[in-house]
Amino acid sequence: MDMPSVVEAAHRIRNGEESAESLTRRCLDRVAAVDGELRAFVHLDAEGALAAAAAVDAAVLAGTQELGPLAGVPFGVKDLEDCAGMPTTRGSRWFADGPAKTFDSIHVARLRAAGAIPIGKTAAPEFGAWAYTASPLLGVTRNPWDLSRTPGGSSGGSSAAVSSGMVPFCTASDGGGSIRTPAAFTGLVGLRATYGRIPTFGDTHLAQNAVVGCVTTTVSDTALLLDVMAGPDGRDRTCLPSPPGSYLEATGRLDLSGLRVAWSRDLGFAVVDEEVAAICEQAARALAAATGAVIVDRPVVLADYTLTYAYVEGVDKFVGIDRTLWETRLDELDPLNAPAWEHLSQLRLPEAAWVESARRDLVTQMATVFDDVDLLLTPMASVPPFAAEGPMPTDIGGVEVHAGMSVVLGFLASLVNLPAVSVPAGLTADGLPVGLQVIGPRFREDLVLAAAARYESARPWPRHCPAQGRSAEL
Repeated sequence: MDMPSVVEAAHRIRNGEESAESLTRRCLDRVAAVDGELRAFVHLDAEGALAAAAAVDAAVLAGTQELGPLAGVPFGVKDLEDCAGMPTTRGSRWFADGPAKTFDSIHVARLRAAGAIPIGKTAAPEFGAWAYTASPLLGVTRNPWDLSRTPGGSSGGSSAAVSSGMVPFCTASDGGGSIRTPAAFTGLVGLRATYGRIPTFGDTHLAQNAVVGCVTTTVSDTALLLDVMAGPDGRDRTCLPSPPGSYLEATGRLDLSGLRVAWSRDLGFAVVDEEVAAICEQAARALAAATGAVIVDRPVVLADYTLTYAYVEGVDKFVGIDRTLWETRLDELDPLNAPAWEHLSQLRLPEAAWVESARRDLVTQMATVFDDVDLLLTPMASVPPFAAEGPMPTDIGGVEVHAGMSVVLGFLASLVNLPAVSVPAGLTADGLPVGLQVIGPRFREDLVLAAAARYESARPWPRHCPAQGRSAEL
């Protein structure tokens, strides 16, 4: 039996069609069967997962306890996030020997409270720094669609696990595309919500660019999980009020008539692989047709904001990190990662002010775009999945580029705080997944998810990677 979606799994367990223990064992068996070559999970807690599953089954059998909406659904937790009873290494040798955490991150706690069962931690590059998932500590994580390619980063362990059918979903986080790019590279759905929609603590709030979320196989799964994770928490000074309604319900009931969408292959500056651009443009037209939208001729012409993004992301880098680590132990880091710590440690407040000014200008520019359109569609990444070991490409179609260019289209929503989702756009001639990015106005996750759901219904994609023996159509 194929791995069910989140919605399907919760329904089957609630109705006694499958036990939580049976599904959890199937997940653990699947990890044992395929993860040796993928390296998606870096820590497993089979004993804890099976005990939690037994508790769910007892509640179902008793019929006296109200079950949460995710009761019995197994999942993985990205190794930048905390899960009680498991270590958090952040992919770095600085934290390799740390003790198991005694608490959950807020969104992990909410998933548990809804009945979901964490089975282990998924791989991430060191501090989530790259759009591929490899580090000296955790090794190389590979894409189930092609083992020589990356499943993306920094949530590559999560995307590899879900795409290969190990679990119905995994948590993920996104500072500049780290939910959306892995989703694009592995044929999944990945939503970056408006900053503050899902609260955090223990994470920093200076840059206000990084959010948490999940990768899933369907839009409905993503919407259901957002319903569970969203809502305020007093420990997060940047969190948003409770959403006005259910995101899952919005995927089916929201009126999209008169929707205006704009397509941009490059935002006016990016270098994008020609095949990727063509696949995504076709997908953009399919989304417009599925939603009844009008494609508006609204050019979006921005200057390359990569340096602004790099400095914004760097603002939070040092928070909570012992000074002696970055002053005396840089030699323990990924050699590609260490120079950034040294460089950013020397910046001064005037440079920070310049970064904030540049960010404000970009926010203003994008506000004028959304005066004219309701959704902006772009390729998710500028390239198909590249080498699993990295580094990020510096040549796109024979054009020499900076390393960030391969995923620069994902930085925009992070910088200006807009909700954005990646949905499967198609496959390259080499059979590699490509993602279409759907960006919406601030706070309008409902609109983004509803449009994505109509597109999904009109253009279903394989739920799991066929190369891993999972090819069920939605």
